[in-house]
Amino acid sequence: MISQAQQAAQKQESDFTNEIIKQRKQKDKEFANEKGSPIPDDEKKAFHGLKYFEPDPNFKVLARLVKFDNPFHFKMKTTTDRLPEYSLYGKITFVIKGEEFNLNVYQNIDLLKKPGYENYLFIPFNDLTNGKETYGGGRFMDAEVPASDSLIIDFNDAYNPYCAYNHKYSCPIPPEDNSLQIRVEAGEMKYHD
Repeated sequence: MISQAQQAAQKQESDFTNEIIKQRKQKDKEFANEKGSPIPDDEKKAFHGLKYFEPDPNFKVLARLVKFDNPFHFKMKTTTDRLPEYSLYGKITFVIKGEEFNLNVYQNIDLLKKPGYENYLFIPFNDLTNGKETYGGGRFMDAEVPASDSLIIDFNDAYNPYCAYNHKYSCPIPPEDNSLQIRVEAGEMKYHD
């Protein structure tokens, strides 16, 4: 007989999985139909959705954020000669599968000026799935400046930059410091094989 605690845990995991699947279906719908979709027009008819790792609650982690007192401004490399200005906002520390990791967190200076993006945080990263199961140029996550020194980071939400779908886009390249020495088997997978 299943205990109430086990039932509650199963329901929580089911709700977690269902919410991620719902978000992914919405993104697939937008990419298939929207004029602003990065999917090339000649590929839209054959587009049946993106590929993802199965939702995994082990990749939804609590991270400790250390905000830097004097954020460093720099030009981030991209897949083209474009060099957008970013600020190194801080560093997050978290544990995956019993091992501690760190990632730098950035803010795009131009994006900060747009209403609704004042608290936007950008987390580009590489991991050991790059070039195999995931896009070789890394993946991205978004977050918001938290009210405290901790925030939830969900690698199930990791997504490909637009240049993974279409070479016409210019995308930030994750800085070397943001390379995780672990296989992050969560989030979006490669679009093209």
